[in-house]
Amino acid sequence: MAIRNIFVVGAGLMGSGIAQNAALARLSIDATLESAKDADLVIEAIVEELGAKQAVFTALEDICPAHTIFASNTSSISLTALAAATRRPSQVVGMHFFSPVPRMRLCEIIFGLLTTQDVLDAVKEVAEKMGKTIIQADDKPGFIVNRALLPMLNEACVIVGSYIGSVEEVDNGMKLGCNHPMGPLELADMIGLDILLNVMTTMEKEIGAKYAPSLLLRKLVVSGFLGRKSGAGFYTYENGKKTGVNPVLAHFQSVAR
Repeated sequence: MAIRNIFVVGAGLMGSGIAQNAALARLSIDATLESAKDADLVIEAIVEELGAKQAVFTALEDICPAHTIFASNTSSISLTALAAATRRPSQVVGMHFFSPVPRMRLCEIIFGLLTTQDVLDAVKEVAEKMGKTIIQADDKPGFIVNRALLPMLNEACVIVGSYIGSVEEVDNGMKLGCNHPMGPLELADMIGLDILLNVMTTMEKEIGAKYAPSLLLRKLVVSGFLGRKSGAGFYTYENGKKTGVNPVLAHFQSVAR
């Protein structure tokens, strides 16, 4: 199955990064879905909500040719559930990229219950042409990377919220004690606290209470502190650069010390 034309839905951090990584010199922009009529592969990279993603796939059914593959950049949502919103469930697959897409070498390919081997092979070839190393995961909550990573980030939120350690102490502990390139709270800010909350909520629902999102995480998100993209999360940011710990967390800083 030859993939020549790729249509990316979503122009946020992930969608723009995927488009840049795929074919910057040949990139064109359309404010509607109509250009998907020529697509061999659609990669959806919108908000991490099942209903919103299903709505996009449903709309694409009447635009795309019968051979078009529908891929989702979801980090936690069931590909089988997404496929149920289409008339082509065998052609629905996950292509989970990592931020920033042009720099991160991994693409996690996820197969739903009905995804065919031909579709898997086609999207693997696309990912390899984009310079990615591939891992393949079954359609279970969190897949491989986020099943291991995001509970750690959530637990870092729990540690701060439980006054065990401050924001900087948690991050420095993991960077210097475990040789992580970024602290878990810095990474959570980069990913987006709303995305972390959505994934943990999904995992709690699908797997069990041990994945319940941190109370502090929920409070930050409902208050509009979403991380770098909103200018503040666990840290504050100016022009994308970290400037300090979010002042609303000063109480957690002082009590922890």
